[in-house]
Amino acid sequence: MTARTTGIPVIGKLLVILEMIKFEHTIFAMPFALSAALVAAGGLPQWRALGWIVVAMVGARSAAMAFNRIADARIDAENPRTASRAIPKGEVSIAAAWAFTIVSAAVLVIAAYELNSLAFALSPVALVAILGYSYAKRFTTFSHLWLGLCLGIAPVGAWIAVKGQIGFPSMVLSAAVILWTAGFDIIYSLQDVEFDRRMGLFSLPSRIGAGRALAVSRLMHAAMVGLLVWFGVLTIRGVPYYIGAAIVGVFLIYEQSLVSPKDTSRVNAAFFTMNGCVSLVMLACVAIDVFL
Repeated sequence: MTARTTGIPVIGKLLVILEMIKFEHTIFAMPFALSAALVAAGGLPQWRALGWIVVAMVGARSAAMAFNRIADARIDAENPRTASRAIPKGEVSIAAAWAFTIVSAAVLVIAAYELNSLAFALSPVALVAILGYSYAKRFTTFSHLWLGLCLGIAPVGAWIAVKGQIGFPSMVLSAAVILWTAGFDIIYSLQDVEFDRRMGLFSLPSRIGAGRALAVSRLMHAAMVGLLVWFGVLTIRGVPYYIGAAIVGVFLIYEQSLVSPKDTSRVNAAFFTMNGCVSLVMLACVAIDVFL
């Protein structure tokens, strides 16, 4: 532990860790998990199940992000964009990050146990997927889809939590989340094209160029809207749901318009603001549709 960390109180250090893992970005996948739970239950799920779904989601994402910061500590230190993150700066030690990762993973497993036997049995599989992502960009261009899978687990997990089984509709919603996430992760990686090439990392823009990568991102987002419509058909959703899917389509078009191969200055607006809007609007429209 460095001198910078020894004087920081436990609460202060926890706040630094939460900032390090961008805890507020939980907003991306959580609404889709809650949407799946509402549809699976045909209304509001039991409060106990709903609570453990939220706990599982928080545990899973926290473990994944903390482990990612551990795995990427050396890379982050060499990248000017990420050199100010907590571990490279010495604000959080590797040991503290490991402790947070282990506790968060345990929270996921405990929550899964409290939900049902299938959720508990699949929790190690979920952990392998979300922790394994941290090494994906070292050997595969499909790392963006792997990240999508990490978020796409959420609606399937919520469906299992409510129904005790994997339903085909939840897999369709999961596919939508996978493509949505992969699409915006490609946009986010535009910031590091030259760095990724220099480090031999396999981001799509560094491999095929920013223009072609953006085209792939746009195809993924178009397919995401199509999958949302398919999910609505499979679960016999009403007008409010399809209004939500249409709004999501408009948001994604706007998100794509914010960036170009030559201008990545608005990547943060495209990444956080618009994607937060996508997930929250979808949850709101699903809730209105289900309760009506």
